[in-house]
Amino acid sequence: MKQQNNNTAANSFPVWGVRGGFFQKRLALSEKGAKDFITGTLFTTLLDIALMLPAVFIFLFLEEYLNKVINPSSYVLHGFWYYVLLGIGFMLIMFFIAMLQYKSTFTTIYDESANRRISLAEKLRKLPLAFFGEKNLSDLTSTIMNDNTDLEHTFSHAVPQLFASVISIVLIAIGLFFYNWQLSLALFWVVPFAAAILFISKKLINKENKIGYQNKRDVSEKIQEGLDTIQEIKSYNQEDTYVEELHKTIDTYEKQLIRGELLTGMLVNSAQSFLKLGLAGVIIVGANMVAAGSVSLFVYFIFLMISASIFNPVNEVFNNLAALLYLNVRINRMNEMQAMPIQQGETDFKPDNYDIEFHDVDFSYGEGKQVLQNVSFTAKQGEITALVGPSGGGKSTSAKLAARFWDIGKGKITLGKQDISKIEPETLLKNYSVVFQDVVLFNASIMDNIRLGKRNATDKEVMRVAKLAQCDEFVSKMPQGYETVIGENGETLSGGERQRISIARALLKDAPIVLLDEATASLDVENETKIQAGISELIRDKTVLIIAHRMRTVANADRIVVLANGGVAETGSPEELKNQKEIFSKMMERQMHPIQN
Repeated sequence: MKQQNNNTAANSFPVWGVRGGFFQKRLALSEKGAKDFITGTLFTTLLDIALMLPAVFIFLFLEEYLNKVINPSSYVLHGFWYYVLLGIGFMLIMFFIAMLQYKSTFTTIYDESANRRISLAEKLRKLPLAFFGEKNLSDLTSTIMNDNTDLEHTFSHAVPQLFASVISIVLIAIGLFFYNWQLSLALFWVVPFAAAILFISKKLINKENKIGYQNKRDVSEKIQEGLDTIQEIKSYNQEDTYVEELHKTIDTYEKQLIRGELLTGMLVNSAQSFLKLGLAGVIIVGANMVAAGSVSLFVYFIFLMISASIFNPVNEVFNNLAALLYLNVRINRMNEMQAMPIQQGETDFKPDNYDIEFHDVDFSYGEGKQVLQNVSFTAKQGEITALVGPSGGGKSTSAKLAARFWDIGKGKITLGKQDISKIEPETLLKNYSVVFQDVVLFNASIMDNIRLGKRNATDKEVMRVAKLAQCDEFVSKMPQGYETVIGENGETLSGGERQRISIARALLKDAPIVLLDEATASLDVENETKIQAGISELIRDKTVLIIAHRMRTVANADRIVVLANGGVAETGSPEELKNQKEIFSKMMERQMHPIQN
C-alpha cells in the first residue's frame, strides 16, 4: 500500500507546466499543488481582509457614539452587549479564517513538498545513467534537499501572501475609493512608486541571485570533493592547499552574499519607505479637508487608523523579497530536472531466449566523447562471452549498454531478438544479475545487503549463497555474524570482502543473464580460486558477459570479443585468438611473461 501511495504522489507531477495552468508552470507545482495554492491564496486574502475587522468594529462603535456626543438628542440603536457580541463574533471569524488559512498554506505546502521530493526521486530512478555522469553528488543533493526546503519555506511564508496582499489591497482600495476618493488617493498614491522600485530592481537582484546560487554550489562541490578525495589529499600532503582553496571559495560566496543582501535590503527599505509616505499623505490631505469642512473628523480618524495597518501584509512580503526573487533560480532547476527525458518501454517482456546481440552500435558520453563505433557481437545463452582489450576500449560501457544503463546513439541491441530500447528498464533488469568492480553496499547488516538480490529470500537462502561466495570465512569472525552492520558502503570490510557480498547478492537473484565487470579484481589469487566455485554456480546455463584484465579469468570463456579503440578488433574462441598472434595473443603473452627489470 505504501508503494502505491508513493507512486500516486509521484504521478501527480506528470509533466510539470503542461496540465496545471499558469501556477503549475510558473511555480513548478503539481496539478493538485496548483489548486491548493489557489485555495491558500484565497484564504490568505480573506485573512488579510478579516484583519481589518477591528478597524470596522471601531468605525461602527465610534460612528454611533461620536454621533451621540455631537448630537445629544440622537438615538443610540445599539447598547453595550451588542458591541461585546459583535467583538466576539469578529474574533471568531478571524480565528476560523486564520485556522483555514494555516491549513491551506502551511499544511498543504508541506504535503506538496513531500510529493515533490517523491516525484524527484521517481524521476531520478527513471533517468539514464548518462544524466548522473553529467551531475555530481552535491549538485543533486542541493536540488533534492536544499532547493526543496527553500521552496517549502518560501511557499508557506511568502508566495501566497504576495498574491493575497495584492488582491486584498485592491479590494480594500476599491471600497475606500467609494467611501472617500480624495483620502484614498492620498493613501494609495505610494503603491505604484513602491512597485516601480521593485520592478526596476528585479533584474539586478535576479542577476545577483544566479551568481550567489552558483557560488553556493561551488562551496558544496568543494566540500564534497574534499570528502571524496581525503585519502589522496592526505597521501600527497595537500591539506593546506585544499583548505586554502576552500577558504577562497567560501570567501567568494560570502562577499557575493553580503553584496546581494545589501542590494536587496536597500531596495526593500526604499519601497517600504515609500509606503510609509501614504500615512503622511493622509495626514496632510485629511487635515486640510477637515479644516475646509469637506470631511468629518471621524472619517479622518478612520483613515488614519487604516493607514497605520493596511500595508502590513505588503511589508511582510517585502521582507521575504529576496527569497521570492531567489525562487526563480530554484524553480528553473526543478523544471530543468523534470524536463529530462526518461527511459520508457514495454513492461510485458517475455523473450524466446536470452541471447544478447549488438548490431552496429555507436555510443558516446557526449559531443566529442565517442566510445563505441559500429560494434557488433553476440553473447549466446549458455555460453561465456568475455570482453577484453586495452583500457578505454569500451568493455565496461558495452556491458552497461547491454543492460540499458544508457541508451545508444545508433544501431540496435537485442535480447532474445527484442530491441531493449523498447523495454522498460526495470522490467529489463529483472533478467540481469550484475557484479561490478565498484561495489556499492548499504549501511545495513550483511544479511540485508545480500538480500537486496531477492527481497523475499529466507535467511536460509541468503546463507546458502553466502557460503558459495565464500562469505562465511569473514562473517564468522564478526560479533553479530550476518546481522553485523557494516557501515556506509561497507567501510568496515576489505575490498575482497565487499566483492564477495556483491557476488552473493547476484547468486541470490539467480537471473538468466549475468554481467561480471572485473568481479574478482579485488581478490588475491587464493581467494579468487575459492570464489570461482560460487561464480561457476552463478553462471551455469546462463548468458554470461565477463569483463576482465586477468587472462586466466577468461581462459575458459566460450567466446572472446576484443575491443580496442571503440570497435571490435577480434572475435573467436580463446584458442583461435591465440593462434592469430594479434591483440589477445599479445595480452596473454605479456601476462604470462611480464617484462623483467
